[in-house]
Amino acid sequence: QVQLVESGGGLVQAGGSLRLSCAASGNSFSIRSILGWYRQAPGKQRELVAAVSRGGSTNYGDSVKGRFTISRDNAKNTIYLEMNSLKPEDTAVYYCNAYGADWNYWGQGTQVTVSS
Repeated sequence: QVQLVESGGGLVQAGGSLRLSCAASGNSFSIRSILGWYRQAPGKQRELVAAVSRGGSTNYGDSVKGRFTISRDNAKNTIYLEMNSLKPEDTAVYYCNAYGADWNYWGQGTQVTVSS
């Protein structure tokens, strides 16, 4: 079992910045997992925002490339998502995710709201 604890959501004006954090704990799966962020806006499918492997390889959704940066602290088994130049269309519930060969865990989600 992997527990994911998210923090850092909130309300920000367009053009502003926010940082999300997600701490993974539990069994060894948490250490070996690819950790990432997904988001889901009302009426839309959940989509990848960014993900990072333990080795530091990253993957970003097209809509956030150049604006968001994901990083990982392996000592703390925590990932961070720096979100800059936020747009109203970035408004969504952001979910932390940990997945591996045969496991897939989700956090409870944190709301990010960008006002115009």
